[in-house]
Amino acid sequence: MAKRTLIFFGLLFAAMPLVAQLPVTSAPDQEALLQSDDPQLAHNKRFVYDFWREVLEGRHVELAEKYMSEGYIQHNPNVPTGRAAFVGFFGRLEPLPIVPEIKGQVVSITAEGDLVTLAFVREYPHPDDETKTYTTTWFDMFRLEDGKITEHWDSAKIER
Repeated sequence: MAKRTLIFFGLLFAAMPLVAQLPVTSAPDQEALLQSDDPQLAHNKRFVYDFWREVLEGRHVELAEKYMSEGYIQHNPNVPTGRAAFVGFFGRLEPLPIVPEIKGQVVSITAEGDLVTLAFVREYPHPDDETKTYTTTWFDMFRLEDGKITEHWDSAKIER
């Protein structure tokens, strides 16, 4: 019995690299992620995509009114709620050139009803060995209402 157990665990440990986490990779074509058979969903995807490129990555908070409702609800614990508070928070940063694609590594863009979710590759230092990294997926989800982004969720933790 002990010999079988030893063999079992030996095979299990030998197979571990075969079942180890696979790295998260970005989609090869962001434009293809914006497509949908439903014109409204395609519009919602493009709207959130352009908001991300222009306002968040490009830091052009002067465009916030074009994309965000005044009563914008923020669920990230590090960013205040409301469009004016959002502009104040991100307005501290120097604007950057707006580029035609999201700079971050986009995994997917999904839309259902009034929700649009962007998924990104995230790389972190490995907690067991700081010389190594691992990848996971970060999500940002937006709710649109009356043609504007009115609510946002992500998986952020409080930063000090």
